[in-house]
Amino acid sequence: MITDRYAEIDHVLHYIRQNLHEPVHLSKLASRAGYSPYHFTRVFKERTGLSPLYYVSSLRLQKAKDLLLHTHLSIRDIALEIGQQSLGTFTSRFTSRVGLTPSQFRNSTIDADLHLRSLQQVGESSQTLTFSTAYGVVEGTVVTDHPFQGIILLGLFAKPIPEGLPLHGTLLFSLGRFRLTGVRPGTYYLMATSVSWGSKAVDVLLPHHTLRTRSREPVVVRPYEPVPEQKVTLYPPRFDDPPILISLPLLMQNYLSKSLNYSNR
Repeated sequence: MITDRYAEIDHVLHYIRQNLHEPVHLSKLASRAGYSPYHFTRVFKERTGLSPLYYVSSLRLQKAKDLLLHTHLSIRDIALEIGQQSLGTFTSRFTSRVGLTPSQFRNSTIDADLHLRSLQQVGESSQTLTFSTAYGVVEGTVVTDHPFQGIILLGLFAKPIPEGLPLHGTLLFSLGRFRLTGVRPGTYYLMATSVSWGSKAVDVLLPHHTLRTRSREPVVVRPYEPVPEQKVTLYPPRFDDPPILISLPLLMQNYLSKSLNYSNR
């Protein structure tokens, strides 16, 4: 989906996607949009939620994920392919934002399928894990206009992009109500994506086509103040959405581990 507002940003987004292997300079991107660097950064961030260069680095890591699964290139060569000269820097950034090292991600296909099948067996008999604390509560409803059967991974992130482990998160087995408890005061971004039961492992590891949502406005949690009700609408991926970098199988594994520990109490 491409919006009419700031349509010139669309041309920049196309350019970025076609030139990820090339050095990207803010001044050059701003020039393609016909803006000053300052104005371009402000408009780009309003459109995508991220600064231009952070958005570029996110797309490069997404390309790295694709190359890890679809080629036999070495990790060093993949780093070079996305414009990262330092293998150490690439590995640390990938690990921080995806949740797994490049090698772990490349070898996680079996885990992705196993975790999804395990969750399908748990199915609707499982209840969302919630624990009472003195901190805030973020709750609301997840809806969509598109047919869907599977799981929904929902979380609060520090940045307006689903990368790294969410600060607070849950997994839902159906549309409807969700509740996140124990949320410390702070500013968060609500992100969610879905995984259909029929998904293949590669679709879980590379969620390019999953229903998703991202909050345009931050969720602010303040001491002793109720948080407004959140309505989460899942939609097909849009052209300007940032990539989903966090490893979804890792989130599934974390949920399964917590669920097992909780049931053994």
